[in-house]
Amino acid sequence: MFHSNPRENQELKNRSGMDQTCNENKRRLEQLENLVEAHTRTERHLEQHSDIASEEQIKRAEELQKIREDQIEHLEDIIAYGENVNNDELKNLERNYEYTKGYMNHNLEHMDDETLNKTKEKQEHRKEQMEFYKRNKN
Repeated sequence: MFHSNPRENQELKNRSGMDQTCNENKRRLEQLENLVEAHTRTERHLEQHSDIASEEQIKRAEELQKIREDQIEHLEDIIAYGENVNNDELKNLERNYEYTKGYMNHNLEHMDDETLNKTKEKQEHRKEQMEFYKRNKN
């Protein structure tokens, strides 16, 4: 809702921007919490069941842990220092796309339908974003 008073209009716009930033940070914190919980569960699982897991399973779990650690660090940086710190979005998208592609190739038969569909959807979105960045980079 806009008012005839320009100062009130600007305050509403500023508040809207703050609300958006607040919501983005809330989602980032939730994502960070989920990543930390998944990392902790996997770490615990590795400690408890490394004697029965195959070497390949352990290696893949360690790779996944490294990906999660990188994502955790990235989210912490964004939350602490803002969106544009060390921001090479195209590079991040390409890296995440390749990691997820490898994960899907390795674990396709073990993924439930919902997770598989969400992952495919996310990959398609990453692909679209990469194409957008490449078109607009030049």
